[in-house]
Amino acid sequence: MSKQDGSSRQVTTGPVDDSGSPILHVDMDAFFASVELLKHPELRGKPVIVGGRSGRGVVSAASYEARRFGVNSAMPMSRALMLCPNAVVLPVDGKAYSAMSKRVMAIFEQITPLVEKLSIDEAFLDVSGARRLHGSPAEIGWMLRRRVHEETGLTCSVGVAATKFVAKVASGRAKPDGLLVVPAADTVAFLHPLPVSALWGVGAVTEQSLARLGLRTVGDVAAMPPAALERAVGPALASRLLRLAVGDDPRAVTTGREEKSIGHESTFSHDLTDPAEVRRELLRLAENVGVRLRKAGLTGRTVVLKFRYGDFRTVTRSRTLAEPTDVARRIYDEAVQALPELMPEGTRVRLIGVRAEGLGESGAGLALWDPDEEWRGAERAIDEVHARFGTGLVRPAALVRRGADRVSTSKRKDPGT
Repeated sequence: MSKQDGSSRQVTTGPVDDSGSPILHVDMDAFFASVELLKHPELRGKPVIVGGRSGRGVVSAASYEARRFGVNSAMPMSRALMLCPNAVVLPVDGKAYSAMSKRVMAIFEQITPLVEKLSIDEAFLDVSGARRLHGSPAEIGWMLRRRVHEETGLTCSVGVAATKFVAKVASGRAKPDGLLVVPAADTVAFLHPLPVSALWGVGAVTEQSLARLGLRTVGDVAAMPPAALERAVGPALASRLLRLAVGDDPRAVTTGREEKSIGHESTFSHDLTDPAEVRRELLRLAENVGVRLRKAGLTGRTVVLKFRYGDFRTVTRSRTLAEPTDVARRIYDEAVQALPELMPEGTRVRLIGVRAEGLGESGAGLALWDPDEEWRGAERAIDEVHARFGTGLVRPAALVRRGADRVSTSKRKDPGT
């Protein structure tokens, strides 16, 4: 059985049929902020924000006390401090978060070898083969939450369901520090009351398109005639939304254990200070990464952006994608999201790097949709032109202008080298 409190939080509190729900999604609660609170226990109960405070800094994470004021990750820090002026702002400590992530993931891998790490603070687990040793999926979920707290001092939320999509939605509903089991037979009943934004692939623009049709819940989408939905959002997205609306997600948990990457980086003869120049360089690097991914028949799940400043400080930021990609435009769009944090006014940039991590074979994982179909088709057509007539004949308009002089370009290792 499950219960729902006064907010949208929903948790399992008693016996429930989890026999057909072997997929767990485990998500750490306010991970960066929680790690900081382990270092600063005197700040517990206070609103804490992790991120850059000067210039155009953004919020990397916020404690739940800060979230009650409307503070969210990726929000400009200036806006966050207007909403919560009494917040304590702490700098990002990437090494601490990475070390803690390894400890948490090691706990997961002691339960099952089928662990798919999505990002530094979340993972899917397939516990089908772990029942004999560790109990039912719900019992494993309870055990994981207890072990994570006892061994790290952190809390996590767990969704248990028949598919990856539903498990991820369930963990979000259980936050913070909760567990929610969705019996396979109750999948549709669980999904249909939820807002359409719960469906993967529904962003602000798509949500507005659906609202114009009077579709506000997942159930509304499921009941919509396919032809009418296709006219509103196109046949590909309509098909995907209709499948998700009934919990149809055939993707398996894939381990992706090999830590391989494909990337490019450039060092400049003079420091870059113009954001437009930096964006052009990001686009050029993303184009190179995309070409190499497609040549290798691979896709990347995580985009990593590396900056080295004029004073030789080096920082990296990573963004995990909903679906793996080999499309340069997607890689660029993800990388450029970090610019407001990494390049406040007056910044001097000596080196930029872009790489794709979490590599897998193209077409693996049974993706529910391809959000980059049009860009992928265009880029593959350009690949064919380059293969026949040589590189450089077709390129993005933004790269026709010559960017900053580069004194060196280094490549990350290809898989197997």
